[in-house]
Amino acid sequence: ANDIWGWTDPMTSKEYALIGLDNGTAFVDISDTENLVYVGRLPTATTSSAWRDIKVYNDHAFVVAEAGGHGMQVFDLTQLRDVASPPVVFSANANFTGFGNAHNIVINEDSGYSYAEGTARDDAYFGGAHFINVQDPVNPAADGGLAINGYTHDANVITYNGPDVEHVGKEIYVGANETSVVVVDVSDKANPANLSTINYSNRAYTHQGWFTEDHKYLIVGDELDEINFLFNSRTLIFDMTDMDNPVLHTTYLGPTSAIDHNGYVKGDEYFLSNYTAGMRVLDISEIESQTITETGFFDTYPVNNAAQFSGVWSVYPYFDSGKIIISDINSGLFIVQRSN
Repeated sequence: ANDIWGWTDPMTSKEYALIGLDNGTAFVDISDTENLVYVGRLPTATTSSAWRDIKVYNDHAFVVAEAGGHGMQVFDLTQLRDVASPPVVFSANANFTGFGNAHNIVINEDSGYSYAEGTARDDAYFGGAHFINVQDPVNPAADGGLAINGYTHDANVITYNGPDVEHVGKEIYVGANETSVVVVDVSDKANPANLSTINYSNRAYTHQGWFTEDHKYLIVGDELDEINFLFNSRTLIFDMTDMDNPVLHTTYLGPTSAIDHNGYVKGDEYFLSNYTAGMRVLDISEIESQTITETGFFDTYPVNNAAQFSGVWSVYPYFDSGKIIISDINSGLFIVQRSN
C-alpha cells in the first residue's frame, strides 16, 4: 500500500477507503467495520509503481502515479453504490494526459482545481505543479502551471482565510520543494506570484506541509532529517501571520527515531503518519504557546521504531464517524477509532 484517502457517499452515508496500491487503487466499504467489503479495484493506467496518490472532489477520485505515461485518472465514486458481486475491476471515467508521471496530487475543493506535483523534471514546469480545472470532473482541462520554483514533491493549496488580511480570499499554494517550502499566490493561473520561501536549519528533504484550520500555522515534515541528523521524529511549525515573511514558531520532537511522512490537521489535532512508529496523534490546541502534546498512537509496525521506510505511509482522519484509516506499506489497510 501507499497513499490513502476517503470518501463518504452523500446519498447512502457509507464510508469508503481509497487505497493506493502498486498496481492500482482499491475501494473498500468500511461502513461496517466487522464486515469490510472490498468493492473493487481501478487498475493503474500504465505500469506498476510504488508511488500513487489519490484525492477526492465532487464525488470523483483523482489518481496519479510515478508510472510512466500514467497521467491523472478520474473515477466516478458513485459507481461503488451499485456493485452486486464485489470485488470488480473498474475502468476510469476519464484520463488526463497533460503530463505522464506525477508523485502527488492536491485539490482545492473551493476552487475546483487540482494540482499535480512531482512530474518529470524536464517538462514544461520543471516538475512543478500542473494546474488542472476539474470543476467538470470527467472533462479536466489544463490551465497553466508553476515553473518558477522547480520541482515540487507535495503541496497544500487553500483559499486563504487567515490573519494576513492582504491575502484573504486568495488561492495560496504551499509547496514542499525538497530543500525549502515555497508560498505562492496562484489565484491568477497565468501569473503565479511568489510570496516567500521558507528555509530552516538541518534540511534534508522538505517533504510535506499542512495548514492549521485557522491558516495561522503551517506544520511541515522533513523526510530525511531523522536519517541524516539522527533526530527523533521532527515536526516544524511555522507562523504564517505574515505570508510574505513566515517564521519558525516551534519544533516538536516525537518519542521515537522513526521517519515522519504525511500529516493532516483536523480541528485541534494533527494526525501524523510516522512510518515504523505508526500513526501519531498530536494535540495542537496550545500551538500558540508552543505546546504540542502526543495524545495517542496506533502502531501498525510493532517490530521496531527505526528510521527506515516501513510501516505507515499515510492517514485519513476526516470521516464524520470518527473512523481513521491508515495505509501501511507492509500490511495494507487499518481502521481505527478512539477508545474513549
